[in-house]
Amino acid sequence: MEAILETKNINKYFMQPVKFHVLKDISIAINRGEFVSIMGKSGCGKSTLLYILSTMDTAYEGELYIEGELMSTKTRNDLARIRNEKIGFVFQFHYLLPEFTVLKNVMLPALKLGRESEAVIKAKAMNKLAILGVEEQAHKKASRISGGQKQRVSIARALINDPKIIMGDEPTGNLDSKNSENVFNILRDLSDQFGLSLLVVTHDTEFAKKTDRIIEMGDGMVF
Repeated sequence: MEAILETKNINKYFMQPVKFHVLKDISIAINRGEFVSIMGKSGCGKSTLLYILSTMDTAYEGELYIEGELMSTKTRNDLARIRNEKIGFVFQFHYLLPEFTVLKNVMLPALKLGRESEAVIKAKAMNKLAILGVEEQAHKKASRISGGQKQRVSIARALINDPKIIMGDEPTGNLDSKNSENVFNILRDLSDQFGLSLLVVTHDTEFAKKTDRIIEMGDGMVF
């Protein structure tokens, strides 16, 4: 199997108010097309690990590889480009800009990347909204749609640059059980149909049990 993301002996320390060893020798690999969940009690280091894996936190010891490339040799600008090109993000809170339309929200990461014309990006955004079943919401303000629809739109936005991996931090944490199941099914389909890798931090045991593999964390370590 080809690893899309791999870590070797990741260690992370918080220095304030006292030195604290928050992540201890984390070595994991996520394969292409694999749907993996990370579980563990609050405070065990799950979200801290996700920030490192997503290249947003660079203050760590050890090695992080994305598609075989070592991240610690990259500049800040390189990392920003890699994040935008290769990683899609879905959070517990959708972070849609309420004053913009649904369509514009989905287009924003691709406009920022600047690889394609606005017309091409618009067509791609409509396609992603159609995949998520919310294309009829495209021209509504983001503030005018339901919570379940907002999470679908945030997934469409995560897909706009055709990433290699989607990372989620409690993507169903704010949803009722029906919408949680809908989001899981959408993510499962994306993995199966498009070969997308998914790495999701969750407290939802039912969600995690349906993923390909669970990474259990406790006290800053992986079991």
